[in-house]
Amino acid sequence: MLSVKKILSVLKILLIIGFGYFFWLMLKITLEYIPLDTNVSFLMIKQTEVEQRPEYLYFFYTHVYISIFVLLAGFLAILRKNFAIKNFHKNAGKIYIFLILLIAAPSGIYMGIFANGGFLSKISFVILGCLWWFTTFKAYQLARQKKFKEHKQWMWRSFALTISAITLRMWKVIIVYLFHPNPMDVYQIIAWLGWIPNIILIEYLIRKKHI
Repeated sequence: MLSVKKILSVLKILLIIGFGYFFWLMLKITLEYIPLDTNVSFLMIKQTEVEQRPEYLYFFYTHVYISIFVLLAGFLAILRKNFAIKNFHKNAGKIYIFLILLIAAPSGIYMGIFANGGFLSKISFVILGCLWWFTTFKAYQLARQKKFKEHKQWMWRSFALTISAITLRMWKVIIVYLFHPNPMDVYQIIAWLGWIPNIILIEYLIRKKHI
């Protein structure tokens, strides 16, 4: 019978493979916005904000372009390996933390205020952005205090929220394929499903001392 340690090792390998695949998909989405074009992909349904709020595009492009680096830096940081490069883990973590605190989370909170799907979606994305900032700040604070076990746990919480960009899209595909709901209903559902199961799973693993 497989031990918990072996199961976690297998899950780690699957996580690496899965992340690589979905990171590639996220990169393809990001590249759709190069060169700058307001009539492509997600922006096609955000023309009200594009036309009436000049600052929206600045927040949008900043969030989209920076988030791809956040995903990569965060994943490399939680692997806790230096890959024969001095302080690689530490520096990847610094990049991840400061990009979120200074750029990605604030821009995400702003965009959440104008999310599709009505009030419920807006509330979810704003809460997500605030929790993303807070969990990342706690990870930073604990690292500064050299409380590395707690730092690791808060980094996992933060990363669980980071990959909501991926899990949200996975849930969207599943729900649309199975139930064919109204587009606005989809937004209301995935706005919450994108991050709540992630954080519940991480909390379970932390409580069981697997992280």
